[in-house]
Amino acid sequence: MAEMLQRPRVPKRIATVLVNSLKGGVVPRVGLPYITVGREAEISALLRDLDIVAEGGASFRFVVGRYGSGKSFLLQTIRNHAMGKNFVVADADLSPERRLQGTKGQGLATYRELVRNLSTRTRPEGGALTLVLDRWIAGVQSSVAGEGMTPDQPGFEAEVERRIYAVINDLQELVHGFDFARLLSSYYRAHVEGDDETKAYVAKWFRGEYRTKTEAKSELGVNCIITDEDWYDYIKLLARFLVGAGYAGLVILVDELVNLYKIPNAISRQYNYEKILTMYNDALQGRAEYLGVIMSGTPQCVEDRRRGIYSYEALRSRLTQGRFGREGMVDLLAPVIRLQPLTHEELLVLVEKLADIHAGLFGYERSLTEDDLIEFLQLELGRVGAETHITPREVIRDFIEMLDIMWQDPSVTVAGLLGSGDFVHALPETNDGDDADVAPGYAEFTI
Repeated sequence: MAEMLQRPRVPKRIATVLVNSLKGGVVPRVGLPYITVGREAEISALLRDLDIVAEGGASFRFVVGRYGSGKSFLLQTIRNHAMGKNFVVADADLSPERRLQGTKGQGLATYRELVRNLSTRTRPEGGALTLVLDRWIAGVQSSVAGEGMTPDQPGFEAEVERRIYAVINDLQELVHGFDFARLLSSYYRAHVEGDDETKAYVAKWFRGEYRTKTEAKSELGVNCIITDEDWYDYIKLLARFLVGAGYAGLVILVDELVNLYKIPNAISRQYNYEKILTMYNDALQGRAEYLGVIMSGTPQCVEDRRRGIYSYEALRSRLTQGRFGREGMVDLLAPVIRLQPLTHEELLVLVEKLADIHAGLFGYERSLTEDDLIEFLQLELGRVGAETHITPREVIRDFIEMLDIMWQDPSVTVAGLLGSGDFVHALPETNDGDDADVAPGYAEFTI
């Protein structure tokens, strides 16, 4: 039986975000450690990737699971771990307007979203681009001052400039590195001269907001802009620069791969899968440095041989499971991590945590016992089709709804609510409409 543990007190601000986000079916960006259960093996595997990235390597992983199985939750958990390890993290959800490649700016739109969500330990909510650039310069100045030189000494600015340009020059050997270095140089000069307008123009360029080379030429004097075709090259440059700026590296999180699967035009889909192949090969062949990439999607959008990633033979041959994996052995060192369902015991621990957080948020003494929680899970998971169609998202959403009803109406009891028709548990939507043929795999709930 799960032990009744003394839970850490959750601040009301975080508890509000947790309860509202989870009831709405979305993953909160804060407070995840308070509700994390299970996934230890998957998290450990992805944290090992971060160690590789910090040492100058690169990694590329796919996280695959059904809707509501915890893909986004796992990505957000890794996001928090990465920021805690001094990585810069950028995340983006793909959509019809945001792809990896497109003819109408969809690839550039993804780049813009990644840069907009650029996050660090001190700026976890995103928008950290200018913070990173300013910290880079301030860090070099502090480093020089820490070696005994003071800002009023004649050689101070010269030494700072020498170290700044050492970082810049290191980038020029890479594809588009000369242009990237030139913009960094412009930002440094504008910083020294107090030219906020030029700093804003450079930040605009790094965000990919220039639509024409003419516009960039008139404001910055450069003949290049970031485009659909080359945005990934600038991501690699950014990763290298961040290390020179004092960070451990760059981690890119891309969710909702299903939006590539939904592209109606087969040629457009193939171009997007080709971009994935390029990124994957770069990571495994050493052409990218200090860069980690994690993409997530459903099994169908990855494994479908007609429209999914596996329809691109070069990717299928690299990503498909070997014989031993198909026989039930889990290989967490493989490029594709397939999420397994949470165990009954893990679900019990999860709903117990949520019950404590809800009670703390609304200021009442938790009255639900472990038997009440088990009874709820037996009802939730004991339906026909639960084994294949019920995910943690549905369990969490129904549980918080139950807690809300009981808090608003103190006369309602757990037994009365769960045992009546007032608390309706609807089966999640399915694509095949074949629920009646699925065996009730969770009818016997045991701990």
